[in-house]
Amino acid sequence: QVQLVESGGGLVQAGGSLRLSCAASGTIFSINTMGWARQAPGNERELVAAITSVGNIMYADSVKGRFTISRDNAKNTVYLQMNSLKAEDTTVYYCNARGRAGVTSTFDSWGHGTQVTVSS
Repeated sequence: QVQLVESGGGLVQAGGSLRLSCAASGTIFSINTMGWARQAPGNERELVAAITSVGNIMYADSVKGRFTISRDNAKNTVYLQMNSLKAEDTTVYYCNARGRAGVTSTFDSWGHGTQVTVSS
């Protein structure tokens, strides 16, 4: 089993910054992609950002220019630097990791989420 633990969420004023972290542990051979998604109750899940093991990156249009994703492959950790936060960014952020647990097995795991609240 691959476990993901998020941290770094909290309450911040509009225009402020937060840095989310997500560490993966468990039976891992390699992690191909790590990313962040957010979903408010009753809303569809939105992929916020993702990064591959070789550094390919994608961002949702809603966060482009404000958020920066990065990873430390040696630590199996992904980060999301969130700047210029807006009230619309308020929701729970979930970490995702996809990769190989072995030569014939793969995994697609999600964390339990960390709350981000932006006040205006």
